[in-house]
Amino acid sequence: MKKITIRLTFVVLLILLFSCKEHYTPKPLGYFRIDLPTKNYMRYTSTCPYSFEYPDYASITPDSSPRSEACFLNVTFKNFNGRLHLSYKEVNNNLAQFTEDAHMFVYKHTIKADAIDETIIHNDSTHVYGIIYDLKGNVASNIQFFLTDSNRHFLRGALYFGTTPNKDSLAPVIEFIRKDIVRIGESLRWGGIKF
Repeated sequence: MKKITIRLTFVVLLILLFSCKEHYTPKPLGYFRIDLPTKNYMRYTSTCPYSFEYPDYASITPDSSPRSEACFLNVTFKNFNGRLHLSYKEVNNNLAQFTEDAHMFVYKHTIKADAIDETIIHNDSTHVYGIIYDLKGNVASNIQFFLTDSNRHFLRGALYFGTTPNKDSLAPVIEFIRKDIVRIGESLRWGGIKF
């Protein structure tokens, strides 16, 4: 009887010991709150043969990288640690090569991309045609595009962030800046040629 009481006491103590233990439930990962500014646009003009509207929370500087050419620009979104790199080329019977290069730069990301969506840009009144590529997933550049008049001008853009790609934490910023990229396409005007 004494052995049964000792065993029963031991079992009750074990049950009490393990039942009183708090169970830890980890909280899901959170991300910093991102305050998105109000969209106000201003027009960029220069000696380059194009102009467009860009948001006032961005700044534009000439590209100073070793491979840059005249009219290569960086639109910097300082608050988001992002940069939209724009490269301009004059078309001279090489439009097919430029569009193929732009397509190749996008599809180099297929290894990391979950999906690549294409949005066609077609505006006869301003002679602006092109494609916006939305790259889904943890890729180096989530949005790329090219715009052309199919005659003389070709503008290519790629959005980069100075951080490790994380599709979940960057998603609100990418969607926010995408609207600015669409605005660039809608407001783009070519210079140096009469239609």
